[in-house]
Amino acid sequence: MSVVEPKGDALNGRDDEVRAENVYQLVLEGIVAGKYEQGTRLRERELSELHNVSRIPVREAIQRLEQDGFVETFPRRGAAVRRLTLTDVNELFDVRLCLETFAARMAAVRVAGGENGMRLQELVDQTRLAIDSGRTADVASLSAEFHAEIVRLSGNRLLVESVKPLFGRMRWIFGLAHNRSNELQRDEHVELCDAILKGRPDLAYALAYSHIELGREPVLAGLAQTLAP
Repeated sequence: MSVVEPKGDALNGRDDEVRAENVYQLVLEGIVAGKYEQGTRLRERELSELHNVSRIPVREAIQRLEQDGFVETFPRRGAAVRRLTLTDVNELFDVRLCLETFAARMAAVRVAGGENGMRLQELVDQTRLAIDSGRTADVASLSAEFHAEIVRLSGNRLLVESVKPLFGRMRWIFGLAHNRSNELQRDEHVELCDAILKGRPDLAYALAYSHIELGREPVLAGLAQTLAP
């Protein structure tokens, strides 16, 4: 049986996709980490030189970042990191209340049905160690991974794909304002994890709702002086 080799154009197309994904992730991390501040111009030429790629994958990455809410483009000015507003933050919490509470409920249902949820417990344990060791940056990333794992446990593939930009936005916003103690959030994660692993969907839903809503006011208060309404 003969094997049909991909043509050059097809190979180049896949290479561009890989490069675009790489640039997307690098610029996204730069935005989340504060390397690219709100309003910063994102020039195709500079990014292509920085990451040693052509402008095509850079342009594709910027378009995707715009679709995901991290970048804005303007006629004759090009692309810039989006300037967040308090409305953006409020809307994020509203969407989280819809999606993450559903995910928590479904995760508990699936664990009750035999799904292995021990990765959630591992993340709680790792968070406890990170807090005790004073590794604040690790605490933030573990918290994001904890929420992502609940969504994965829901078993809903469309939900998993839909919330990826949402979690990027969460990391960005929480990097700008994190006004709740790590210990308090850890304790809430412990309770939520326990409800899911014990297969209690209604309790998991309620705890997820409470955890998200309790975080809203401190974050808004922390950003009130720096973000427009």
